[in-house]
Amino acid sequence: MKTATLLAERLRSHRLTAPARTVVDAAAHLLALQSQDFTAGRWALTLRTRGKLRLHDVDRAFDRGELVRAWTMRGTLHTVPARDLGWMLSVTAPRQRQQAVGRRRDLGIDDDMVALAVDTLTPALRDGGRTRTEVFELLGGVGIDPTGQRGLHLLFELTIDGLICQGPVVARDGVTREQRFVLVEEHIREHARPDDPLAELFVRYITGHGPAGVADFAWWSGLTLGQSRDALERARHRVDEVDDGLFLAPERPRRASGGASVLALGAFDEYYISYADRTTVCAPEHLAAVGPGKNGMVRATLIQDGRVIGCWTHAAANREAPPELFTEPADPDAVAAALARFENFIAG
Repeated sequence: MKTATLLAERLRSHRLTAPARTVVDAAAHLLALQSQDFTAGRWALTLRTRGKLRLHDVDRAFDRGELVRAWTMRGTLHTVPARDLGWMLSVTAPRQRQQAVGRRRDLGIDDDMVALAVDTLTPALRDGGRTRTEVFELLGGVGIDPTGQRGLHLLFELTIDGLICQGPVVARDGVTREQRFVLVEEHIREHARPDDPLAELFVRYITGHGPAGVADFAWWSGLTLGQSRDALERARHRVDEVDDGLFLAPERPRRASGGASVLALGAFDEYYISYADRTTVCAPEHLAAVGPGKNGMVRATLIQDGRVIGCWTHAAANREAPPELFTEPADPDAVAAALARFENFIAG
């Protein structure tokens, strides 16, 4: 497959050139969007949805319980449709739990501590949930020191165990970056139950990220290569092989006309981060500038025709600071328009 064709198809799969009707539809199409930076995760949904959405438009989907944020894969927070959380964790939680054994031991967490956290938080999270600060105060009140990432790791464990997730957005003046931790059994009212969750995970990845292959799926899902090959075999009749080892969904979203020539993707955007090999979308000499760096950060990027042409920062966009360009854009005004779109989004 020619690079230009591959990039065009990925832009389409990611709904960057074929935006969805609603943010919930966009999330359902991609299944999971990396969102440890909550603002960037909400912006990623906006880029993939029709219309001129503001921040509060996206937040409503969390408040209504249609979207949640959870550690679904690779020990990393993702935004997912609430109805899909349970079956996803049935596939990915064992691997995440296995990879976290050493960290759990270093933090002094044992089964008794987890059980105490469950007994403490279960009644406290009913009827609207609690903020992270409030959760940590509750843990401290029963003798569990939440500092040194112990509290955060306990929240991770209770999430992959299917007890809690992050739901409604905490109301504050300005840009809020916090959600309430809520009980899954109380907050999520509808649960999808695919016949083969492992196959479903592969199909949904290809639907929202294709063309892509097994190695890409393994990186994205955090599963082993063996598990990922098994996922392909179980899902092979539901995807199309369009090149040697590259797969697409049989049904593709319709491209919109008149789309922007330059897009300002947020930090950790799926279009860049969700593949084993990122040189297709970013020149090798610029990979270090984008990330992941030693601190694990992945910078916000500007893309033109599917390729990274520079980086920008969320804060600088609001100050109208110039981005860091690797390549001169064909239309400099298109860069300004892409950053202005983010500024308008964040103002809401």
